[in-house]
Amino acid sequence: MFDQFALHERLLKAVAELKFVEPTPVQVAAIPPALEGRDLRVTAQTGSGKTAAFVLPMLNRLIGDAVVRTDVRALILLPTRELAQQTLKEVERFSQFTFIKSAMITGGEDFKVQAAVLRKVPDILIGTPGRMIEHLNAGTLILKDVEMLILDEADRMLDMGFAEDVQRLVGECAKRQQTLLFSATSGGSALREMTASVLRDPLHLQLNRISELSEGTRQQIITAEDTAHKEKLVHWLLANETYKKAVIFTNTRVQADRLYGRLVAEGVKAFVLHGDKDQKDRKLAIDRVKEGGVKVLVATDVAARGLDIEGLDLVINFDMPRSGDEYVHRIGRTGRAGAEGLAISLICHNDWNLMSSIERYLKQRFEHRVVKGLKGSYMGPKNLKASGKAAGPKKKKDDKKKDDKKKAKPTAKRPKNAKREQPSPVVSQDGMAPLKRKKPTAE
Repeated sequence: MFDQFALHERLLKAVAELKFVEPTPVQVAAIPPALEGRDLRVTAQTGSGKTAAFVLPMLNRLIGDAVVRTDVRALILLPTRELAQQTLKEVERFSQFTFIKSAMITGGEDFKVQAAVLRKVPDILIGTPGRMIEHLNAGTLILKDVEMLILDEADRMLDMGFAEDVQRLVGECAKRQQTLLFSATSGGSALREMTASVLRDPLHLQLNRISELSEGTRQQIITAEDTAHKEKLVHWLLANETYKKAVIFTNTRVQADRLYGRLVAEGVKAFVLHGDKDQKDRKLAIDRVKEGGVKVLVATDVAARGLDIEGLDLVINFDMPRSGDEYVHRIGRTGRAGAEGLAISLICHNDWNLMSSIERYLKQRFEHRVVKGLKGSYMGPKNLKASGKAAGPKKKKDDKKKDDKKKAKPTAKRPKNAKREQPSPVVSQDGMAPLKRKKPTAE
C-alpha cells in the first residue's frame, strides 16, 4: 500500500482517487530514498511505474500552502514531446489536491505562447532539452533556483545528441538540492560520465536485467527476401494475428510513409508517426490509436520512448533496430505491467548479423517462425545449420582425411639437376578421355 511511504496526506488522497493500490517494485525501491533527499541513479524497465517513482517524491518536496511563485522549483528533462505530455498528465493527476502548478515546454509549439507560460513561473517545468536551450538563450527561462532536477530516459537523450544541451541545463541548476536520473537501460560510457558529473553520492538501483526486459512478451523472427516481401508479411500479420492495437517500427521516415501508404491502400486503418510530422498530427495519431479508432500505428524510433498506449499488444519491427537498447525500447511498448504481448522482427539476409548481436545482448534466442505461403528462402548462415549429431560425422570425416595424408608414403624427390618434363596434354575431340601419346617416327 502507498501509505507505507511518508507522503503528504494530499498526495495519498490523490493516489487513492486514482485507484493506485500496490506500488510497483521500482516505486518501493526508489520512493523512500528519494523522500530522504538522496540522489538516485535508477535503471528500470519501461512501463514499470517509474514516473510515479519520481513524481511523488518531487511533489512531496514542493507541497505547501499557496504562495506567489517567483522561480521554477523543479525541472524534468525528457527526450520527446510525447513523453513530456504523458509526464505532465501524471504530474497534474498526482498534484490535483495541491496548489502546485506545472507546465510543459517542447519543440513544435508557439515560442511566444511558451514565453507567456514561463512568465507565470510554474513550480514544475517539464520539457525537452532543445527547446529549453532556446528559451534559455532568449532570456525567457531562469533556472538558478531549481531545487530538484529529474533526468528521465537519460540514455535516450544522449542517443539523440542532447548531451551538451543537458549538461548546460544541469549547470544552470547549480543550486539544486537533489537530482534523480532514470533510464531504461544501463547505457554506455557517455551515460556513466553523465552520472558521475551530475549526481552527488548517488544510490544506484538496478530494477531489471536486460534479459528480463521482455519477460511478458513472445519474441519471434520471420525471414524475408526484400522490402516487398516484408510488406506482404506485414499485411498478412495484421490480417491474421489477434491483437487490439499494433505498432510497426521502421528505421527511416521514408519507409514509414511508404508502408503507411501501402496499408491505407489495402484498407487498413492506420496512422504514421515520425519526426517530420508537426505536433498537431502527432497528437492526433496517438489520440486516435489510444481511443481505438485506429488499431495500427507506423512509426520511427521517435515513438519508441514515451509511447504509452493501453492495449498495445503487437509490435512489428519492419526494420531491425540498430542496437540492443533500441530493440528493448521498441518491444517495451507491449507486454507492459504483466500483460502478454508479441514482438515480431522481419529479417532479410543482411539483417541476420544485427539480429544475432541483439540476441547476444539480451542473452535470449528468438523464436523462428514461418508464414505458410510467404516463406523466406534465407534461413541463416549455412554453418549455423549443422549442429549436434549432424556436425559430428563431418568432423570425423575431415579428421580421417588428415590421418590418411599423414600415413601416405612420401614421394621420391627429383634430383636438382634433372630436367622436369612438361608434356602438353593431348585431349580427345569429345573432350573426355586423354589420348595416348605416340612415339615419334623417323622421317
